[in-house]
Amino acid sequence: MDTCLVTGVAGFIGSHLAERLLAEGYDVFGVDCFTDHYPRSLKEANLQRLSPSPGFRFFPLDLRFADLRPLLSGVAYIFHQAAQPGVRSSWGTEFELYVQHNVLATQRLLEAVKDVGHDLRRFVFASSSSVYGEVEELPVREECLPRPYSPYGVTKLAAEHLCVLYHRNFGLPTISLRYFTVYGPRQRPDMAFRRFTTAMLSGEPLQVYGDGEQTRDFTFVSDAVQANLLAMQQGDDGGVYNIGGGSRVTVNETIRMLERITGVAAQIVYRPLQHGDVRDTWADTSRARAELGFLPQVSLEKGLRAEVEWIEQR
Repeated sequence: MDTCLVTGVAGFIGSHLAERLLAEGYDVFGVDCFTDHYPRSLKEANLQRLSPSPGFRFFPLDLRFADLRPLLSGVAYIFHQAAQPGVRSSWGTEFELYVQHNVLATQRLLEAVKDVGHDLRRFVFASSSSVYGEVEELPVREECLPRPYSPYGVTKLAAEHLCVLYHRNFGLPTISLRYFTVYGPRQRPDMAFRRFTTAMLSGEPLQVYGDGEQTRDFTFVSDAVQANLLAMQQGDDGGVYNIGGGSRVTVNETIRMLERITGVAAQIVYRPLQHGDVRDTWADTSRARAELGFLPQVSLEKGLRAEVEWIEQR
């Protein structure tokens, strides 16, 4: 079978993606540099699920500095999931890290592919709905002018543009997937559903930034992974696609759903809205449906039950 390279393989989406690729029979080269955005032990636990597979090889490399060309030998597909995540922490002095991990690392990987990746069939970049910022019309389509509302969104849009530029100038078969709020088992500890559920199960107050009436289009992790597999063979080189779960609800509604699932009444503390947080997101996925064959399969309630079960087991 073909060999796939997954960057950010120890992370939330990267580990799920690598696990699925291995199950499909692909060999996987995994790369991660264990940034300190959240505890390394959580990422190592994700890797432990992959390590027993004979088709998996792990490379503890930093894309900003490592010689990437030897890593690309024989690689047919690249899934660039590695990034410095988080909207709220991308302000101030932390912005330099976002530029390095999201922009510079992407440019170095594309440059290495340009030089030696002659057998590459597809380069799939993990972009974000954060590139849109505050939009006037919902659901948002790919044709909407991107106006990021956070420094994080700026770096993801810059990396996305780099993918398009390397396609147009050098013919690299790039494609970008704009994820809308991915959740599920192994979710990062700073993300809302994991914070909410952990607080509720511990009998502690949970914090909501804003009035809770802001909406999000929540996407279960297996649907995001499926979009990546579809993008291996489908879609236009240089194209961008919205990947959403079709579950646009308010934050308050998700908390009420978690109360029903856990049987615990939430103690909610409302805090001021954080800089960079947009009011609403909602993906128009008609392009992904038509050109990739993407159709989300997991409802919000089913996905939340899976995440709660995973947290309870931990």
